[in-house]
Amino acid sequence: MVAAGLVLAALASALHVYIFVLESVLWTAPRTRATFGTSAEEAGATKELAFNQGFYNLFLAIVTAVGIVAVIIGATAVGAALIFAGAGSMLLAALVLLLSSPDKARAAITQGTLPLLTVILLALGLAL
Repeated sequence: MVAAGLVLAALASALHVYIFVLESVLWTAPRTRATFGTSAEEAGATKELAFNQGFYNLFLAIVTAVGIVAVIIGATAVGAALIFAGAGSMLLAALVLLLSSPDKARAAITQGTLPLLTVILLALGLAL
């Protein structure tokens, strides 16, 4: 189960790197605007906020990835702590999105499913 949790953690990290690219690099691109449902004017006005938010996603991905590496090299306690911190924060951010913007439930579920499964499988795997 730990291995499955690590795979899901890696997928969650990859997703959050993708979100970073959308928010911090491609925020004003037409396809990104369509994904987030923003107009050119809204994207222009919120570009700095999205840039900053994208880096939050990148940092969560990095923390989780470092945790994966730590578990793989045998530093299980440190690695698990980092994965729980990174994936747990991803999950909680998805929950905040869901509760604060119910119209964005699809995005919240997309953002939160992999971290949720990561936390569950890793916790079960470490407990057994």
